[in-house]
Amino acid sequence: MIEERQHRIRKVVVVAPSAFTIANLFFGFWSIISSARGNFTAAGWFIIICGVLDMFDGRIARMSGTGTRFGAELDSLVDLVSFGVAPAVMMYFLEFATGGRFAWVICFLYVTAVALRLARFNVMAADGIVATPGWFTGLPSPAAGMTLAVYYPWSQTRWYQASLSYLDLQHEGLVVLLILTAVLMVSGVKYPKWPRIGLRSAKGLAGLATHIGILVGAVFFKAAFLFPFGLLYIVLGAMRFAALGLFDRSELAGVRRDLPPSNPEDPS
Repeated sequence: MIEERQHRIRKVVVVAPSAFTIANLFFGFWSIISSARGNFTAAGWFIIICGVLDMFDGRIARMSGTGTRFGAELDSLVDLVSFGVAPAVMMYFLEFATGGRFAWVICFLYVTAVALRLARFNVMAADGIVATPGWFTGLPSPAAGMTLAVYYPWSQTRWYQASLSYLDLQHEGLVVLLILTAVLMVSGVKYPKWPRIGLRSAKGLAGLATHIGILVGAVFFKAAFLFPFGLLYIVLGAMRFAALGLFDRSELAGVRRDLPPSNPEDPS
């Protein structure tokens, strides 16, 4: 009886990460439908929900030790939809549908970069190549996708309307942003992972303070906070890499072989 109960609990624990991944796919697809209907606010927030679900499925798999090759491959395919296709479709209907005959190519390049990034991670994991602990190699696709997702809510804020809308550079700005995120995703630029939370060390307390600060900004000032925060994360990573030098060996020294992936459920 006890063994049967333990077996059922184990099955639930194994299925849980995939359930979060499927929910991620659901909201990613719903975002695409919302964009096609012109509801860009809902489409953007659905992608943010995808990001939250993506974070949870990876952490559950890591904490429970139930990460599998199937889960990693499923996560990659879902991320391509939620953080590649969904943001690109949103940008297309928001700005590029009326931008000319071949304006859609910019959105396609972004989707291609997400696919290449995820494929690169899968190859590195299969070959036992692990990037520097605590760092992503290249801009994470969830960060890129969620930054694009919250552009429209941010563009509807009073601050944007009062200070930036008169410049009339939305089209040019989005072209630059899409190309920049696409290049950074397939680059070797290092981006920091979320800091770990703890109460026994200064580093853990700093991580806790960071999480609380981001949570407060996201809850109380979400439309005005999330896009500038995502843009800052993207730009600071690129600036750091440029400051260290394009061919600085310290940036390339963190790649090692014959080590298991630190998180097989987190290819982003």
